[in-house]
Amino acid sequence: MIYFIGAGPGAADLITVRGQKLLESADVVIWAGSLVNEELLKFCRKDAEIHNSAMMTLEDVLKVMQKAEKSGKNTVRLHTGDPCIYGAIREQMDELDKIGIKYESVPGVSSFCGAASSLNLEYTLPNVSQSVIITRLAGRTDVPEKESLRSLAQHNSTMVLFLSSGMTEKVQGELLSAGLSPETPVALVYKATWADEKKVICTVGTLAESAKTNGISKTALIIVGEAVSHTNYERSKLYDPAFTTEFRKGGS
Repeated sequence: MIYFIGAGPGAADLITVRGQKLLESADVVIWAGSLVNEELLKFCRKDAEIHNSAMMTLEDVLKVMQKAEKSGKNTVRLHTGDPCIYGAIREQMDELDKIGIKYESVPGVSSFCGAASSLNLEYTLPNVSQSVIITRLAGRTDVPEKESLRSLAQHNSTMVLFLSSGMTEKVQGELLSAGLSPETPVALVYKATWADEKKVICTVGTLAESAKTNGISKTALIIVGEAVSHTNYERSKLYDPAFTTEFRKGGS
């Protein structure tokens, strides 16, 4: 069996209980060494076979999985955050389907959740934003034109940009071209929940300079929108004394 496991956003203790238990019992571990915290390997058995996928191709990964399966071993494929977001897991699963190897997925805490916790941020503030757009700027991997940053930014909802912190000048230009005010709040979160985490609050108009000043060019999320400043929002109806719910009758 192959287990695709989300390692969480960074801190070793933010892997799920299920993920940790499977990691502890795995015969073979293929981990994304360029992104996953190496401290997680302390959960592995001393005799576990460890492979760092940062130096491997898809074909290399599949060869290790096939060899382990033929030997009756369980394999953990350890991805950063939650692998359903920019995790390149579907291509692995499709190949496993072709050769008849079974697999399961174990969700993890995504870095966009880790970044929110680091900032004590609520993405969906009443009367500010009720939607979160998770996207990225086009780079070596294209983005469909209908999902261009300039197009999506026009919704004025909360945006979380992955894989874009090395292109902050272009991000800034796209956001301004979409009509966002230069004063729109932005948060840069480098390595959310890691020991060397760095948080920078700026604006769309100062994004590129703030990233440069703070030496942030990779492994960071860019969060855009009024939710970052958490001002001018309405109180939740759910906990309003006048609001009736299934469990509580509201008063006047």
